[in-house]
Amino acid sequence: MINLVLMAKCLKTMAPVPFEGCFLKGILPVTARRALEREKIDSLEKLCGYSEAEILQMHGFGRNSMNRLKIYMKNHQAYFSTHPEAD
Repeated sequence: MINLVLMAKCLKTMAPVPFEGCFLKGILPVTARRALEREKIDSLEKLCGYSEAEILQMHGFGRNSMNRLKIYMKNHQAYFSTHPEAD
């Protein structure tokens, strides 16, 4: 019992870790948000510079995430780029 009390006190004194990656939190799963973070995509403006195919190629991004993202973008009048994919 004493160990639990000591652990609880230690946890309260720990400084909170700053949360990075708040862009699209609650919209996309963590794996999809991390895929965007790896590409330094942290705003709708940056996201609009990519095509749908480019986003889908990112590791951690799948159809479900893309569907959620497209709905979110449509609600915010943002659209993917239509530039052809570079091979």
